[in-house]
Amino acid sequence: MNTVSIDFQPFIEYDSNPFLLFDPQGKIVYLNNSAEILLGYVDKKTLFALAMEYAPQSYGFRTAAVSLRYDTFHFFSIMVGYENEELLGLRLYNAPRIKPARHIEKSTLTPTDINLLLEAAITLFKSMHNRPVSLLTDPDLPEVKVDQNRFSKLLRKCFEAFRASNKVEIELKMLLGEHLIVNGKKTSIAQLAMQANGRYAGTDREIREIAEGCNIRALLGENSIRLEIPLLN
Repeated sequence: MNTVSIDFQPFIEYDSNPFLLFDPQGKIVYLNNSAEILLGYVDKKTLFALAMEYAPQSYGFRTAAVSLRYDTFHFFSIMVGYENEELLGLRLYNAPRIKPARHIEKSTLTPTDINLLLEAAITLFKSMHNRPVSLLTDPDLPEVKVDQNRFSKLLRKCFEAFRASNKVEIELKMLLGEHLIVNGKKTSIAQLAMQANGRYAGTDREIREIAEGCNIRALLGENSIRLEIPLLN
């Protein structure tokens, strides 16, 4: 089959896997839409260093199984290759997201302004522990169908993990370019990120269990908690 006249760039441009081309000095010559979003969370020097580390010793392409996480992005494999001395290509392959373990019966959930539940949880946390909290949130975030009681409990457990922290920084935003398949439909995701100088991990198992019951993915780090919330409507 003759493929000389086929323009493959549109297929790469809209691929959900980030793809970048570097020159020998590490300058980005080309990147697709997914890579442009990724650069909001990791700097190009880090990605160029990654490409250099895994580049094959001679012309060609190399695929390696690696586990990489940049904020909310998680990759399980990369491909690095070059056919000349002018361009070095890096492609990162997204790790598959865990789908909800069961069908979500949305009729049992209540349309909710997450910002209101979050503000209530912050007020309770500050009254109990007298810790400063900074909040950056999207006021235009749409209402979401959630189990309000269970979600409020999840927030309280998350905040409690930061009870000894000097300050808790919170951000609630949409995850651009990412989605889940829920009940067979593409569903956008909001991320609630909590960050501090440390946290207690004793209730991590309970946080994960409550989050799962809310159809939420909990990402627990040494100093952070991130909740990925499907925007059910």
